[in-house]
Amino acid sequence: MKNKWILSFILVFTLMFPSLSLADAVPGDVIITLGEDLTEAEKEKILKEMNAPENPQIVIVTNKEEHEYLGNYIPKAKIGNKALSSASITIGEEGSGLEIETTDYIKTITDGMYVNALITAGVKDAKVYVTAPGNVSGTAALTGIIKAYELSSDEAIPEDVKQAANEEMVETTKLGEKFGAEDAAALMAKIKDEIANNAPKNDEELRKIIESAANDLGITLSDTDIQRLMDLFNKLMDLNIDWSQVGDQLNLAKEKISNFLDSEEGQGFLAKLKEFFVNIINAIVDFFKSLFS
Repeated sequence: MKNKWILSFILVFTLMFPSLSLADAVPGDVIITLGEDLTEAEKEKILKEMNAPENPQIVIVTNKEEHEYLGNYIPKAKIGNKALSSASITIGEEGSGLEIETTDYIKTITDGMYVNALITAGVKDAKVYVTAPGNVSGTAALTGIIKAYELSSDEAIPEDVKQAANEEMVETTKLGEKFGAEDAAALMAKIKDEIANNAPKNDEELRKIIESAANDLGITLSDTDIQRLMDLFNKLMDLNIDWSQVGDQLNLAKEKISNFLDSEEGQGFLAKLKEFFVNIINAIVDFFKSLFS
């Protein structure tokens, strides 16, 4: 299972369950999203893995929904023909921020990509766990998270915001193929953080924000990369997005990272990481020694 990456997605409230209302959800409530194409055995296994409570609220996600909202941005082959990835969403206290954990079975959408797009779509204050019975892209879980959040808050996310968030996720994936998934997600978060704090007045200021964020992360963007990002963020800024909330959620995410690294658990993690690399270096040294002994 991957380590949690807390940093600072995106689909529609459907009428599949017209009588289901989770608008009175309170902190601690758990909502489970399951891919429609899971076998009964796979569902049971996933619910056990999630430590799902007895008789949890369950939202079903269909492959048709995946294609409906991601088909404009992701090749159909990558979305596939089955909805399998699933998620549990635990409602958090107000101001607790977003926390995402994915398992190694989620191969396309990273923790940081989930966080970025969820924040863009207006999702906040929740702990999300994403998994699947085998290797998948993670798009069904993405669909389900938004679907469940809309049900829990009784607050429909505007269609254009969902579409923009989907586009953001795809753009981040493209950058991830070029610069690495984590750097790409960090770049998107950094740009959004700056926009939330100092909204650009024109394209020149937006370009400077993008270039500065990339330089800070050691990323060299091409002119094409920059133009695509400018097109995306101009679209986001034209939408009814609460940028102060975006900034708040990103700050909460950064605070979670800092608190984790300062904690006993975080220090232990860093110590193990250091030991891991020391062992690798020692193994390399011993290898070369053996060549010349």
